[in-house]
Amino acid sequence: MLTKAAVTYGKGEPFKIDTITIDEPKDGEVLVRIKAVGICHTDLIVRDQYYPVPLPAVLGHEGAGVVEKVGNGVTSVQPGDHVVLSFSSCGECAQCLSGNPYACQKFFELNFSGKMKDGTCRLHKDHQDIANFFGQSSFSQYAVASERNVVKVPKDVPLEILGPLGCGIQTGSGAVLNKLKPEEGSSIVIFGCGSVGLSALMAAKVANCTTIIAVDLQDNRLQLAKELGATHTINPKNVSNVVEEIKAITGGEGVNYSVETTSIPAVLRQAVDCLATLGKAAVIGAPPVGTEVSLDVNTILFERSLTGVLLGSGVPQLFIPKLIDLYKKGKFPFDKLIKFYTLEEINQASEDSEKGITIKPVLKVS
Repeated sequence: MLTKAAVTYGKGEPFKIDTITIDEPKDGEVLVRIKAVGICHTDLIVRDQYYPVPLPAVLGHEGAGVVEKVGNGVTSVQPGDHVVLSFSSCGECAQCLSGNPYACQKFFELNFSGKMKDGTCRLHKDHQDIANFFGQSSFSQYAVASERNVVKVPKDVPLEILGPLGCGIQTGSGAVLNKLKPEEGSSIVIFGCGSVGLSALMAAKVANCTTIIAVDLQDNRLQLAKELGATHTINPKNVSNVVEEIKAITGGEGVNYSVETTSIPAVLRQAVDCLATLGKAAVIGAPPVGTEVSLDVNTILFERSLTGVLLGSGVPQLFIPKLIDLYKKGKFPFDKLIKFYTLEEINQASEDSEKGITIKPVLKVS
């Protein structure tokens, strides 16, 4: 069948709205009519080839829509169900079988190789394959996804706001709730107040952290951080030393936890240096492959630790419904991060995101 999609044809080129062909779902796959899809930092760095996904490709990995068809063997959803699309995992490796699909041994192959699990593409134009992305390619009116990508969601929440739960929002919130697991009354600093950082901040409030520090270069983002639960904010342009400012806020001890979302090595160094003894830093930001960071070994030696976080260290089918439940209870207002655009406005939305004008652009597709 034909579908309208935003296609990435060349490195760093603008997205092009085009009509392409999409295959029927195969065994274990689901055809979804996309209602709306978030634009994530990862979409933009793949467009610019920081990660070597084959081009041309249809990107988009924060899709939300309605199931149209299911392939043989699909049991978790049926036509008419509302779903969010998340990352792809094999379901067969030791990590998947132990309940850690975000650490799937085939993660890069399934999400960044441009092909589905069977090694073929579902998207085509003029007899040429167009690469799939994250097992979904949801910058499109229709997407074929593996059943493992699909998360059934309730119909009493607006579907158009739910797509970002598939990646950015679950990544930030999961870094706090699933990976760091801060104790009630603990302190935390969030470096970067984009959608991932602000999701981490809201999660810190859910976890009852009592000192929540937000660090960002844009005052409008820091103001929103305050509204969402930050007890303190720091604009690095207004202080001489961010680490010392954090230590001053915490009585000289440093924070119990930190989350780094900016992809800047110097900021990751700050996220480690500002930790109290026994403190733990989580890194989420994804710089170009090969990026290195310098740390003082003695800082780590004194019982501090640094951990990486992929997709919020959670099982989407379990974690995303929890986030929706928190939203319905008024405890996780992620909708405050969203600004809507049409699919045809994808390049404007991407530019607004990169400039910090919009925190989480969401494309309304149908």
